[in-house]
Amino acid sequence: MARLLSGVLATALLLSASALLAAPDAPQAAGLAIVLDIRGAIGPATAEYIHDGLAAARQRGARAVVLRIDTPGGLSSSMREIIGDILESSVPVIAYVTPSGARAASAGTYILYASHLAAMAPSTHLGAATPVPLGGGLFGGAPKEDKKDFKTPATAEEAKAVNDAVAYIRSLAQLRGRNAEWAEKAVREAATLTDSEAQALDVIDISATDLTDLLRQADGRSVKLGRSEARLATRGLVPAILEPDWRNRFIATITDPNIAYLLLLAGVYGILFEFFNPGAVLPGVIGGIALLIAAYALNLLPINYAGAGLLLLGIAMMVGEAFAPSGALAVGGIIAFAVGSLFLFPGPVPGFSLSGAVVAAATLCSAAILLLAFAAIWRSRRRAVVIGDAALVGSAGEVVRWRDTEGEVQVRGERWRAISATPLAPGQRVRVVARRDLTLEIAPESNASPQA
Repeated sequence: MARLLSGVLATALLLSASALLAAPDAPQAAGLAIVLDIRGAIGPATAEYIHDGLAAARQRGARAVVLRIDTPGGLSSSMREIIGDILESSVPVIAYVTPSGARAASAGTYILYASHLAAMAPSTHLGAATPVPLGGGLFGGAPKEDKKDFKTPATAEEAKAVNDAVAYIRSLAQLRGRNAEWAEKAVREAATLTDSEAQALDVIDISATDLTDLLRQADGRSVKLGRSEARLATRGLVPAILEPDWRNRFIATITDPNIAYLLLLAGVYGILFEFFNPGAVLPGVIGGIALLIAAYALNLLPINYAGAGLLLLGIAMMVGEAFAPSGALAVGGIIAFAVGSLFLFPGPVPGFSLSGAVVAAATLCSAAILLLAFAAIWRSRRRAVVIGDAALVGSAGEVVRWRDTEGEVQVRGERWRAISATPLAPGQRVRVVARRDLTLEIAPESNASPQA
């Protein structure tokens, strides 16, 4: 009986499974659409975040990756890393400029051109992709007001940067079948477009009101993945937003020029304090850690080495003033410190320039530290000497025992052998006028006159 029941149950299960597989309307598990956000200036942290996000999309079997973009631009090196990851991605990447009022300026325009599909939300814009070749490659920022003709670069260096950027964005436009002429115009003339204009000029593929609308419109479109064509199946995908992890947030924090600058100063001053006060330990530990973190952050950022040199020279001159007070080193050190700070991060790219307020505060704090050092030196020079011959001469004492021209006196709690040209008596108050080896030369307190 048990075998019969088992056979009946197994048969029923097989029939049920067959019916489910044969049913034309059987529900399927919804796929994933990984969503990554590019917000603010594009830098090393952004590049690492996108790289990790694309890797996670492959591992999780996502059918598409959506890059939600709102950026004023950023570093050329980081932008190229992101584009390289997009071009090598086995998962289709959809660049989506959103929300309303957002922009994909400068570096954001290149990323949009590199993506498999390009989309914009209403009331967004893109463009202004003229490179700013300062301090290691920057994209973004407003062009100079006195430079009316953007087609004619002012220097050979600028011409090289512009021509390289034009060739790069045109190659991306040709790869994705987008408007290459307008792309060149965005680089040479800092041209911009709204979402409706971009769609009319074949710069973007989709104008979508939200993420759901974007996935609906992208469904069924063909994109080029490597050397093969792929048809997107994005309708009904479940969006999964990937947030930056702790490491990415940490890199984003320390690569802020203002944070990197303050870490550098904290490191230098912490080590100097430990050098001048051996055994304090804590300032040296904090300074060493801060200096290493600052070095790592500055290695990821484009810096002006002349500015860094001036900054360190200013600190060295202010420290030197404490050893050789003259005033000239102090003034020169403060000037070098301020100028070096302003030159440290060149370029007008938002998010990668040093705040003038931070520079002013750091300069004032450094000057205040210098003034405190001056005050300490001045007080130490005016303070009475408490040890050695200089401290002993002039000290008051009392005769303990006396005979003729010599005897013993008590000075500052100690008994000394003493001599005097003036007859003295026990208990008489005296003052030290000189010391000869272990013998004090004294005189009555009323007419004591210290001598060499």
